Amino acid sequence: MFPWIFRKRFTTPAFNLPSKYVIHTVGPIVYGDKPTLQDKRLLESCYRSCLECAEANGLTSIAFCCISTGEFHYPNREAAEISLATVDKYFADHHYSSINTVVFNVFRDLDFNIYSKLLKDD
Repeated sequence: MFPWIFRKRFTTPAFNLPSKYVIHTVGPIVYGDKPTLQDKRLLESCYRSCLECAEANGLTSIAFCCISTGEFHYPNREAAEISLATVDKYFADHHYSSINTVVFNVFRDLDFNIYSKLLKDD
């Protein structure tokens, strides 16, 4: 077993990235026009398991990309809504989390605008 795999989750050193680790996750691929209930549950699980992995390793911050959007065809707004709801629920259930910073790292203006609107509406 490699020393950078924590608690059987796929975590690697970040090397030249501005962080210590990368927690790997693979989101669902959406086939057709609309994500299924299973797609939604899988995407929620991606965010939740990354938070659990960070927590289990005592990390204080985590950054998320827009999981499953792009090549995996998850609609951007729905994915953003799921990510925010999952993170909110995680912290509602884990009041004493070691994580005190969550970053939603976006690449496209479309995602920036979606997250900006959703976070402003909170």
